[in-house]
Amino acid sequence: MAKLREISSIERGLAEAIKNLKSAVIEQVTGKSESFIRKCSDPDLDQQLDHRDAVKIDKACVEQGLTPYLLRAHEYIILKELKNINTNQQDLNELLIKFTILHGQLMDVINSAKNPEGHKGETISAVEKKEIFAAFEALENKILKIKTTIENS
Repeated sequence: MAKLREISSIERGLAEAIKNLKSAVIEQVTGKSESFIRKCSDPDLDQQLDHRDAVKIDKACVEQGLTPYLLRAHEYIILKELKNINTNQQDLNELLIKFTILHGQLMDVINSAKNPEGHKGETISAVEKKEIFAAFEALENKILKIKTTIENS
């Protein structure tokens, strides 16, 4: 009898990937046997799927025209958790003002990095890329706060 897995679980996503990919594909992309991967999809066992293998399996799914089952499981789990967050119902206008400020900071960092008189001229250096990605992350975090505030209102 097949084991029941929670719909929103990693194990369920992995079980779907195993069902829809050929075992040769799974073995080729992960370097592990299908038997080993099947054990990782068993919620009653301690054997867990390595994150790198999960990414490889999802990439194989996409290449085969399938849904990235593990990514969808992660998304669902995180979205479910976000709905449980109790926000303080911050003033949406305040959040949007902070968003605008962060957007401006991101644009400043990008324009500075592309300035011909900058660190590497018009080529964006590794240090400048790090600053750009930090500015993106701050902006993404603010977007998340805005979304959760709207979702919970």
